[in-house]
Amino acid sequence: MLATALSYRLVASDLPRSLERTAQTPQTAREIEYYREKIGQVKSMEDFLADDRLFAFAMKAHGLSDMTYAKGFMRKALSEGIDSRDAFAMKLVDRRYRDFVEAFNFKRYGETTTVFSRAVQGTIDKYVRQTLEETQGAQNEGVRLALYFERKASGLTSPYQILADPALSQVVRTALGLPDSIQGADVDRQARLIEDRLDLAELKDPGKLSAFLERFAALWDVANPPVPPQVPTIAIGQPVTAQIGSDVLMSLQSIRFGR
Repeated sequence: MLATALSYRLVASDLPRSLERTAQTPQTAREIEYYREKIGQVKSMEDFLADDRLFAFAMKAHGLSDMTYAKGFMRKALSEGIDSRDAFAMKLVDRRYRDFVEAFNFKRYGETTTVFSRAVQGTIDKYVRQTLEETQGAQNEGVRLALYFERKASGLTSPYQILADPALSQVVRTALGLPDSIQGADVDRQARLIEDRLDLAELKDPGKLSAFLERFAALWDVANPPVPPQVPTIAIGQPVTAQIGSDVLMSLQSIRFGR
């Protein structure tokens, strides 16, 4: 298995091409074709929920595949829209539900909801990106996490956004050297720890974001080592495993981002 940093760079260095290859795989291409053909025929929330394949496509596009079964939950979110601060989706901590309702806002737009780009091409683009991340995650979960963080980084303005998202939290804890046990601490304390060690505004700088993800990838491999290469030694002919030296680990731990 390739190191996480190298695998991530191979995908991210030419992301448009990586996405194109993903979209052209037979299974993905079939799902895109079905969605594109059927979505324009949807004129109501009930039409949308009635087509299991169509609904599952949209849910996956928004990273909500694990909630595809919960149609009652999603019906409530869709039926209340997002125009009121008291709407169901607006009260949920997870921003993905609000984004989903915004893309399929039957409450506001009725039967014209599915003519907008965000419901058609925007959803297809999200589906392809999600599929790419899942495919990479099947080989190396660290690569999936890095790609996901890269996608979300520009919109991060508060440590509470990170704490509300398990994947973002995993990346930040790993990169900052925080133990998983910190999750049991008071949420405000966790937020202060992140603020003290990471300037979120600087993640909008591609170079600084790249450095942050390189650190994450290195420390991810320390905690989740890929199968190491077997290197024959000249002296005795026995294989030895490649390892990260303690000096490298110390230097990684000493880095403070945005401060």
